[in-house]
Amino acid sequence: MTKLRNRILVLTHAFYTGLLESRPVRQILLWSKKLVIPGFDGVPLYDVADFFLKGIQKGSITNRAAALSFNTFLAIFPAIIFFFTLIPYIPIVNFQNSLLDLMQEFIPQQAYLAVEETLFDIVKRPRGSLLSFGFLLAMYFATNSINSLIEAFNQTYHSIDSRTPFQQRLVSIALVVILSVLVIVAIALITVGPVVLNWLQTHNLLTDGLTIFMISAGKWIITLALLFFAFSFLYYIAPSGKQHFRFISAGSTMTTLLFIAASVGFNYYVNNFSKYNSLYGSIGTLIVFMMWIYFNAIIILLGFELNASISVARKKQFIKNGK
Repeated sequence: MTKLRNRILVLTHAFYTGLLESRPVRQILLWSKKLVIPGFDGVPLYDVADFFLKGIQKGSITNRAAALSFNTFLAIFPAIIFFFTLIPYIPIVNFQNSLLDLMQEFIPQQAYLAVEETLFDIVKRPRGSLLSFGFLLAMYFATNSINSLIEAFNQTYHSIDSRTPFQQRLVSIALVVILSVLVIVAIALITVGPVVLNWLQTHNLLTDGLTIFMISAGKWIITLALLFFAFSFLYYIAPSGKQHFRFISAGSTMTTLLFIAASVGFNYYVNNFSKYNSLYGSIGTLIVFMMWIYFNAIIILLGFELNASISVARKKQFIKNGK
């Protein structure tokens, strides 16, 4: 068995070496050393990719994502309870039903069916006594989740300075407030938008079909922009280094695109191919939900590693040019 394994390693190494020395691959590598992608701060693609791959290989991405996804999972339910206790008090016609329809679109079908009755009960029935308790609980677990994210950023292969625990907690609170505002604005756009659009059409203030379509599409474009800004704030504020990344960064762009693609793809897979519920019963819903969080945690860390790789490669390039 040992001889077979060694033989496989030798063959793999020979294939890898031969591939790198082939003419097409050498041409691609030379091309990548000259190619500068917008958002890479003038650093060639080859240098960024080199540091990026090292960060993935040596940075324990999956372990950091597992810790982050666990703390995020703990933070989600207190946050949901707090926000949902506010929903019955919102004086907008049909707002609660629109919100339930929205969640049904985004959450995988099997997961939504498991929590449908609970969501309906929370959204429709006011519970004033839960507001203060829910706020404290949500803030505690949400800041713990952001703390976990900051720790995951600090454990990158590329060296990052650290803050004091008190400073880190203050940063976590600030990020929780910023992200909460972005979430509220996004929900308001998606749920209130159709109500306003319907009112304008009913009163004949908006009759052009193209304008109606552009307004309907515009709310989703703005929502995607808010998602992009959420990741941008995370990458700009959360890292503990003295030099922050750019607010509009390549990492936040990549994370936004991967987040959308992963959510759509995962939703399609769960609804059409997954057999978790038939194998595990109702607990399969939790498995699906935690897997979705875990995959997105990996995506967030990959975006951070890209920003860190660009920063390190830029510093190396500056030192090299300085010499």
